[in-house]
Amino acid sequence: MKKINLISTLKKTFKTKKTVNKKNDKLKTKIKKNKAAAKTKKTKSVTKSKKAKVQKKVLKSVGKQKILKTEKKNAAEANTNPLRIPKNNEQKPEIKKVKKQDTEKKEYKIKDYVVYPKHGVGQITEFKKMNIGGIDIEAYILKFEKDKANGMVPVNKQSHLRPLSTINQVNKCISILKSKPKIKRSMWSRRAQEYEAKISSGKIYELAEVVRDLNKGDDLMVDQSYSERQLFEKAYERILSEFQIILNISLEDTQKKLDKALKRNLEKQVQKVENKIPEDDIQEVMAK
Repeated sequence: MKKINLISTLKKTFKTKKTVNKKNDKLKTKIKKNKAAAKTKKTKSVTKSKKAKVQKKVLKSVGKQKILKTEKKNAAEANTNPLRIPKNNEQKPEIKKVKKQDTEKKEYKIKDYVVYPKHGVGQITEFKKMNIGGIDIEAYILKFEKDKANGMVPVNKQSHLRPLSTINQVNKCISILKSKPKIKRSMWSRRAQEYEAKISSGKIYELAEVVRDLNKGDDLMVDQSYSERQLFEKAYERILSEFQIILNISLEDTQKKLDKALKRNLEKQVQKVENKIPEDDIQEVMAK
């Protein structure tokens, strides 16, 4: 039998214990390292997520600020240029170069009398072709004898002109002048606007209505205001000038005809007749 050495056995037992302890220590250190690495990873991921959230918030705030700035700019541009389209929906307008005006057939000839609503009766003196701003224009040249002025109306705007009234229209106007005036109870400013609109329309019947409604006669002219008298004279002169050309009589005769319809200056006319005609014939004249 072999001899068992106590020393060797003891050494072996102690060695095994030491190795086990060393292994356990290594495992513990590894576990600790793994835990520390996991913690660092977690902290890193948390910090990254926080950074990402902060960046998102910053970007959102910056984006909002940019949007607000653009909206303010658009609002300012809209205020300065109300007809300007915003930049988002902006479309560049197509620029069309017009070299000639729209052609239309000439309705009027030279030496024709026409009515231009804003100035009254005028005569066409010539037909002119001209170039204004690189555009060829054909126009009527009108002469207004009363105002001693000339006017120009393009051919493509000749619808603003109207021919002189007919004799039937003149007779109807005289019947309007003889009728009772229609006076409204509204404010004078409103009525003045209506009368001005009728005068500027250039329609012969509306002119006759203004003359009839504003006619006060010679006795009551003192009660008439300055603006009322001005409107009356404006309408009266326009209708007088048109009647004179249509009836082809002198200015005095046309004025007498209008005054007779309006019952104006009757006393003066009667006095003149009395001076010329004997008393026996006055009744016949008054009856007429």
